[in-house]
Amino acid sequence: MSENGRVLITGASSGIGLALAELVAGAGRDVVLVARRRDRLAALAAGLAVTGVRAETLVADLAELEGIQAVADRLAVGDVEVLVNNAGAGGYAPLATITPEQTRRLWTLNATAPLLLTRAALPHLLERGRGGIINVASLLAFSAGQRAPYLPARAVYASAKAGNVALSRVLAGELDGTGVQLTLVLPGRVQTEFADGAAQQDEQAMTAEGVARAAWRAFDRRETVCIPALGDAEGLYALAEVERALLEGGNRPTVSSHYGG
Repeated sequence: MSENGRVLITGASSGIGLALAELVAGAGRDVVLVARRRDRLAALAAGLAVTGVRAETLVADLAELEGIQAVADRLAVGDVEVLVNNAGAGGYAPLATITPEQTRRLWTLNATAPLLLTRAALPHLLERGRGGIINVASLLAFSAGQRAPYLPARAVYASAKAGNVALSRVLAGELDGTGVQLTLVLPGRVQTEFADGAAQQDEQAMTAEGVARAAWRAFDRRETVCIPALGDAEGLYALAEVERALLEGGNRPTVSSHYGG
């Protein structure tokens, strides 16, 4: 085992997760690789073994509660110092056309899994007083008011990622002063297999390796928000001011005159 605790990465068999696994292992960190595809995990672990680190694999479907529990049980061992909640799927389609079962699986994977795994990791992280969590969300979390034709139908995905953003921002405040770091990563389009590889050949999309480098560097620098293409979170600071105005303005005892108050 490396000097530092292990890094557990979900969705490690491809895309950003795979790039992070290679980056972290290259830096000498032992990894726990989580994904559904056993063959890909085995191949990745074998490739990382040449770096001298321990690459453990855990096959789990995080769209099912049983899969989430399997990873939560692994986190309960207490040797994971960094949890990377990266697994996700777009399932882009109008909500009315997605079956209830597809909706359940998409929501479980994109929203429930990061929440429950974060909860499972926290006791040991807080006891250790170091390490932390990297939550990979999406800029589509902020697309609810946009109706641009180039944006996909995304009701389930965008709402799940918006929940992930809220979880991360609130939890970062709770963790302040504990030594445990929370970094929220907000990539845009990325050249991966995500959404059936829609952006794999898109020259305007960022590479998975680029997102991985930015995410790990932001975590190392103890940044709360990482927007790989921007380098700062000024937009989120402005959003926080708008949120404050809504909270303060909307918490009044009288109904607005707009509604006949």
